Amino acid sequence: MAAAAVSAPQAADTALPTYKQVPETKYELEWADLVTLDLSQFDQPGGKEKLAAQLFEAIQKIGFFYIINFGLTQEQVDEQFALGKQVFELPVEEKLRYRADLENGGYNGYKPLGLREIRPGIFDNTEIYNIPKFIPELERPHPEVITRNRDTIEHFARHIHDEVVGKLLVLFAILLELPEDYFLQRHRYEVRSDCHLRYMKYHRRTAEQNEALENIWVKGHTDFGSLTLLFRQPVAALQVRTPEEEWKWVKPHPGSITVNLADSLEFLTNGFLKSSIHRVVAPPPDQAELDRLGVLYFVRPEDQLELRPVVSNVLERLGYTSEGSDNGAVGITAGEWVKARVAKGVARSKARSEVKEEEILGGKVTKYYD
Repeated sequence: MAAAAVSAPQAADTALPTYKQVPETKYELEWADLVTLDLSQFDQPGGKEKLAAQLFEAIQKIGFFYIINFGLTQEQVDEQFALGKQVFELPVEEKLRYRADLENGGYNGYKPLGLREIRPGIFDNTEIYNIPKFIPELERPHPEVITRNRDTIEHFARHIHDEVVGKLLVLFAILLELPEDYFLQRHRYEVRSDCHLRYMKYHRRTAEQNEALENIWVKGHTDFGSLTLLFRQPVAALQVRTPEEEWKWVKPHPGSITVNLADSLEFLTNGFLKSSIHRVVAPPPDQAELDRLGVLYFVRPEDQLELRPVVSNVLERLGYTSEGSDNGAVGITAGEWVKARVAKGVARSKARSEVKEEEILGGKVTKYYD
């Protein structure tokens, strides 16, 4: 469980309703075999090195892993689920006041239901609300439920960035035999980047809709930034693609966060740290009538960072150099890559089911998987 939790700030004047997580599926699915990192070991003698070795094992297998003992209580996590639930219960016209500028690559604010065509005539079933970092140049209006609980949300997001993401970035630096603060200096909280806390709701679908979609709600894809953190989501729907090109379900272990690698780390390591392929499918029958509410944190490098591969003895030894491969994004910044991928994601040229790959920027493509 998430031990040694930090103290929460003073609660807002209007108490949030208690959020109760739904039961897990009783179906025994083909679960992915993922490594679990215990972050309570980080500050112990030899702890960072042990965790970095475990992380190396994780990325060799699949690029997804769990973390536990990350310093937040389940009550603090459930507060965020309660906030997300309240946001999505607002009237549509209220939510649309805070619509994200998606068509121009802006991701902060509200993404409405049904914006993306995923099969001809069938549109997505997701609502999203993204909250950027709490720094002056990213200030923006929010619904009253968010502004009223700003201190709670900021405390939660800052803890994730400083005490969870910060530790993981140190582990990646150790793994690559770089100075421990190498990635920290490229993911500073006070510098503009597209890191954000996300509330996300997948609306349930009918059996007829699922049949038309062949049970695939979101095609296999990679994420845009460095890391994605998913707080335990008991409605089973997330699947990861193994090196054998099989799809395995991600089990929602109590007291855990599921972490996956994303595009920027793949670019920065010339393909050594592989952006993890994952998709969202219809839940098993005993959860088919449930909406799927999620709380996530997306980690992205500073906007001005060029996605040029790092110089690392590890990459040299393993052959991940510019001579051996070309998986960096020289000349493209992290901010440019994110904006281009966001804009492509809402373009209305073709249904997503008909797109296998598309060029994003500077000759770099992204692929989609069934």
